[in-house]
Amino acid sequence: MDDERTIMHIGGGFEDRSVHILHAARESVPVRTGRMKRRLLAAFAALGASFVLPGRLARAVDVAVDVGHTLAAPGAISARGRSEFEFNRELAQAVVRALQQRRFDVATINADGLVPTLQARPRAAGGARFFLSIHHDSVNAGELQPWIWDGRRLDFSDAFAGHSLFVSRANPDTARSILCARTIGARLQRLGFVPTHKNERRRAYADEEHAVHYYDELAVLRHASMAAVLFEAGVIKNREEELRLRDPVLQARMADGIATGIAACLRNGLPADEEAGADRGPR
Repeated sequence: MDDERTIMHIGGGFEDRSVHILHAARESVPVRTGRMKRRLLAAFAALGASFVLPGRLARAVDVAVDVGHTLAAPGAISARGRSEFEFNRELAQAVVRALQQRRFDVATINADGLVPTLQARPRAAGGARFFLSIHHDSVNAGELQPWIWDGRRLDFSDAFAGHSLFVSRANPDTARSILCARTIGARLQRLGFVPTHKNERRRAYADEEHAVHYYDELAVLRHASMAAVLFEAGVIKNREEELRLRDPVLQARMADGIATGIAACLRNGLPADEEAGADRGPR
């Protein structure tokens, strides 16, 4: 293998007897089997799926679930001061569990928040059938209002709430991307989740009913070699929605809807003519 190594938990063991941990400087340090191996296995088992460092998957999986943002660039800050990355990681873990319950082989991308670039995320997922990037939404700076929470000066906006989905016509499989976004959106609405249409102000619809938007230049979607969808779970600047999105029961219910939608897309779905036509790019 090259110097961009992956650590994969396959059938209770590593793929070889000497694995490497990739450091930020891309220097690899060999890790031998034994006590260190047991410690690594115990740590990664808590993630609920294969844990992938920058590079490519050591084997093909069904779904790669990407945790949006990083520790260094944690994304939006919620109304109560929590980073988007923390929201993303919790929901991603719930989605991984829900997919595994449906017997999908799943890999988690960026669970540690250390993936160095946006391009590295889909590259690490190479070989997967489907790529899902988990995010939480914010609002424009001009729509925020100041408030004090727990002694901290923060901001909020209660104007918008709800989920949305994004696909790219620069992705090599836009048709399947749209289909999966539609089935995810449809299942979430069936479960009672209400989408937001705030993003229609900047992003054209691929499917208005299910709040699926085109975001052609989005790096994690256009650099993916497989069908890919970015999911915005809700607006964490909204004070009520933030609390809902932190609820483990709601997270599990949302994850169940996402996993059911992915299952319908990958196992049963065939793209419609208008979805296949989207691969030709913007018209």
